[in-house]
Amino acid sequence: MAWDGNALIWALICIVPLLLLYRPQSPPRGCRRLGLKGQSNLHDEFDRKYRQGVQSTASINGEPAWRVKALFTYPLKSCGGIELQESDVVATGLKWDRQFVFAQHSADGWTCRTLRNAGFQRLAHIHPEVWIPDPSASDYHPSLPEVKSHGVMIISFPCPPLPGRIGSLISRVAMDVGLLKSTHSFRIPLYPEDESYPLTPVKIWKDKPLAYDYGRLLPPSLHTYLGFDPKTSPLSLLRACPQHSREIFRNAPCKEKIGFQPKTAFADAYPIHMLNLASHHDVASRCTSIPNLSIRRFRANIVIQGPGAFEEDFWTKLLIGNVEVYAACRTVRCKLPNVDPDTGERHLVEPDRTLKAYRRIDDGDRTNACLGMQLVPTIEEFCVRVGDGIEVLEVGEHRYIKMLTPGEKVEGV
Repeated sequence: MAWDGNALIWALICIVPLLLLYRPQSPPRGCRRLGLKGQSNLHDEFDRKYRQGVQSTASINGEPAWRVKALFTYPLKSCGGIELQESDVVATGLKWDRQFVFAQHSADGWTCRTLRNAGFQRLAHIHPEVWIPDPSASDYHPSLPEVKSHGVMIISFPCPPLPGRIGSLISRVAMDVGLLKSTHSFRIPLYPEDESYPLTPVKIWKDKPLAYDYGRLLPPSLHTYLGFDPKTSPLSLLRACPQHSREIFRNAPCKEKIGFQPKTAFADAYPIHMLNLASHHDVASRCTSIPNLSIRRFRANIVIQGPGAFEEDFWTKLLIGNVEVYAACRTVRCKLPNVDPDTGERHLVEPDRTLKAYRRIDDGDRTNACLGMQLVPTIEEFCVRVGDGIEVLEVGEHRYIKMLTPGEKVEGV
């Protein structure tokens, strides 16, 4: 493309103000970043050795053959995940998991929005970082705002290009040569540090819990990136309130059985989602239109290796490490995995079509396919680690119970 004098002037007019605004952000004071350092534990997820199950009593290099392969937490629902080597588990699931969600306002108030919703596939490119207080940090001090809020989350997303063809070209060139950042980011407290974040109801499925409204922290550039006009289609960011967690019933064990009523924050239904690597390999081998279908599409908290494909379908109770965990029900799949977590592109039919061709196996929902299990621990706090052994304690039949409206009864229960 030939540049004339007017184009160069326009380029300078656009770039110079942006350069003046550019300020590299320093890491949150007194904190360390949460997450796995180095190679992902799923670096070999496509290795054919995971297609076949092994004996539960076997060991590999001194470790149990049936074990936790990888751990993920998704602090901001439907956005990028954080891989972990170990994680505290709290009453709502893995710590930090689905504690935040974007919401859209309508006449009915705030409603959660996810990758399922039309126009929100760009959430796949929004990446949260969780920074937690670290007393060993050289700049740590209890009076720091970052410490008082129990840490901060940095939310990053791609920079929208300047408008027009020339603006788009200028943006791309400036990013390529390092004059402009390719991403925007903003920070939010992990917990409200004052009373300026009002509690507001937010609809998630048929629940409407109260959550902290962080909407005032959203930068205008985020609305631009997601493609919504803040005047006609306002967005907000909601943070789950521990005092208003959603209690879980349906397939979950009851309070009389485990001593507390299971609950969750903004997860769809249950505290922990588990996937078996061999089961995923079976699905991926049939879904030929998507080469290397990543297990990350299914957004599990715990990925396990060792059991053969779909052995987990009939587990009702298992041991993870030394903690007893109920397998409450199978995971009934929606079309969310049709969105590629790397590109944000939504496939028209896959892997949903492949799954429905042979995985509509639960009498509680014969319309949708199943892959994975929903877990409820028997204790509210413990630690789970990559490498923890998996042992099946009980097996039985499962029948998925659909989400109910208040007062609605389960047929036959």
